[in-house]
Amino acid sequence: MESTVDIRKQIHEFIDIADERILRIFKGIIEAEEQEDNYPTISDWHYDEINERREKYLSGESKSYTWEEVKEKAKSALK
Repeated sequence: MESTVDIRKQIHEFIDIADERILRIFKGIIEAEEQEDNYPTISDWHYDEINERREKYLSGESKSYTWEEVKEKAKSALK
């Protein structure tokens, strides 16, 4: 298995000879990685709501629907 140092060295060597298309791909990866820190976080109340709905589903208190059932319900509501 390659070490991180080996991988870094290989990438540096590759970048030195890479064409513009490859460099743009690397740039896109870097920008996406940097933006990842800026994604909104999910609040605790949202997790609580999901857990509450899951518990209701598991206890039989609420029903879930297949995608086909959802589509049929939506189609009939439009009629």
